[in-house]
Amino acid sequence: MPKKGLGKGLGSLFGESDIQEITSDAEPAKNGGVTSVRLSLIEPNEKQPRRNFDEEKITVLADSIKEHGLIQPIIITPSKNGMYKIVAGERRWRAAKKAKIEEIPALIRPYSDEQVAEIALIENLQRENLNPIEEAVGYNLLMDEFGLTQELIAKRVGKSRSAVANSLRLLTLEPALQKLITDGSLTSGHARAVLSLDGADMRAAMAKKIVEDGLNVRQAEALAKQLQRKAPQKKTKEKTASDIEIEKIQNDLTSVMGTKVKITHTPKRGKIEIEYYGSEDLERILSFFKTK
Repeated sequence: MPKKGLGKGLGSLFGESDIQEITSDAEPAKNGGVTSVRLSLIEPNEKQPRRNFDEEKITVLADSIKEHGLIQPIIITPSKNGMYKIVAGERRWRAAKKAKIEEIPALIRPYSDEQVAEIALIENLQRENLNPIEEAVGYNLLMDEFGLTQELIAKRVGKSRSAVANSLRLLTLEPALQKLITDGSLTSGHARAVLSLDGADMRAAMAKKIVEDGLNVRQAEALAKQLQRKAPQKKTKEKTASDIEIEKIQNDLTSVMGTKVKITHTPKRGKIEIEYYGSEDLERILSFFKTK
């Protein structure tokens, strides 16, 4: 079955043979260079975005390895501590350990820390192995530790910048709600609806309602709008021409900047509030105010 459209992400970093090595689950590597490495010399990548491994599937794979051996080698890179760090194939490594074999076929490649982090993210996205929170954590790692922009990350993984930005927004949710996403009780679509509400208590109540009633995303969005209407609001006076003009400016700024902008205006003073999601998004917004 052909892989989905993340190939250009890997292609911007590595050659075609490396892409085959990284993304193939079943086909043996055809370019050689496979070495047997003792499992005791291999350690997992501590910045691997994937945190949840299905133990039942690992057991099945371990049984297969006992009977047939490991067809597809893992990819590792030398570490400064004399060990080898896993670049791609941690699930296979875990299964090999469970199968109690001493050595595993591996391709050794001299990748930088940034390349290791990027390959780990792209490989898991390619196989759809990550839950939405793990995906967001992976993007955040590339931004915070290696200085990649949202635009560059989007290009590397074959997604839109807005998709990356929306993913990062999930990390602003309360830990309890992030856990509901991690265990599959809430989807990223549900989470976006929850994020439209102000206040941790209201978000928690909505999440609970979604889970208990089994609401789909469309129903969750409708519920969010309903809760927004019911939320206590200050009595509003009839809009003046000035109010309408301010609202238009607010909407124009929101459209241009690609994020929520709120203007509070009075005849004597006012303020402009601009939302941002992460340090890179802040830099993007600040660029609007930089002059030559």
